[in-house]
Amino acid sequence: MIKNDNVVEQKSFRLLEKAIKYEATDIHLVPMKEGYDVSFKKDSRLNRSGILPPQLAGRMISFYKFLSSLDISDKRKPQSGSFHKQILGENYSFRVSTIPSIQMKESVVIRLQRHDQIVSIDELCIEKEWADKLRQAVSEPQGLIILTGPTGCGKTTTIYSLTAHCVNHLERHVITLEDPVENNHSHLLQIQVNERSGMTYSAGLKAILRHSPDVIMIGEIRDSETAKIAIQAALTGHLVLTSVHSKDPAGCFYRMMDFGISAEEFRQTIVCISAQRLIRSASGKRGAVFEIIQGDTLNRMTDTIMKGERVIVPEEHKVESLFQKYNRPSVVQDG
Repeated sequence: MIKNDNVVEQKSFRLLEKAIKYEATDIHLVPMKEGYDVSFKKDSRLNRSGILPPQLAGRMISFYKFLSSLDISDKRKPQSGSFHKQILGENYSFRVSTIPSIQMKESVVIRLQRHDQIVSIDELCIEKEWADKLRQAVSEPQGLIILTGPTGCGKTTTIYSLTAHCVNHLERHVITLEDPVENNHSHLLQIQVNERSGMTYSAGLKAILRHSPDVIMIGEIRDSETAKIAIQAALTGHLVLTSVHSKDPAGCFYRMMDFGISAEEFRQTIVCISAQRLIRSASGKRGAVFEIIQGDTLNRMTDTIMKGERVIVPEEHKVESLFQKYNRPSVVQDG
């Protein structure tokens, strides 16, 4: 029994090592008829890596759930958690998300992130103009900055880059409120939401405000409670950095209204909305393209939406158009 457990543990960590060497951002374990399909996500592409026998895959999933402090016996409900491990001489965070499938099998996604891996704003932005706009936004003394885009577009990388700029260049006190803490950073005071222990978003924010922060980073707005907390923090004289899933800046505005935020509350707090997409050029350089709305452009967009009119953005400024213009992907072989 001990020997089998050791084999499962070794194979589980080898899979993580393989994904890291491949520079994957996610590992997907999807139940199939003949076993579990293993795929690595890189540059927004999902590439198959192989198939695991069903019994081995089940034991590996249980091991990942154990490391993430999840309920191993419960395969009927979605669960999420994280664990930390040093692999190949580097410290990594692994966020584990499970979802039930048919025949009591679970589909699992593991997000990989290296600790203290900060990409500078200049290195991240393909155009210097975008880096200057982002730096200008975080230099504001208060208000709300929202990063938006689909899953895997690099929002987390950008938000940590901006917090590092606030600490290292603006000498501001930054506290984060995350669910879960995706990546440990030594320059930040990070607080993890834990509903079971009473550390809710609301309780966490109250504690943070008593800790005299200059900048508050709220990991992601997923519901009405978190949206209202972000607005409240921005209205109390703090700069708030957060992210929202939407297609573009205008979509972010409507998404916040879906969360119960009035147009006037949004107008009073928002200082910048930035939509982005990750790209890799033919030379192999990675970076991001941005559609950044701030200043007079943001005011005009807000007025247009409040009047119930359609927001019209010049085609060359849209994030999707910029993605098509700058993205020159090299050939990626599956396997």
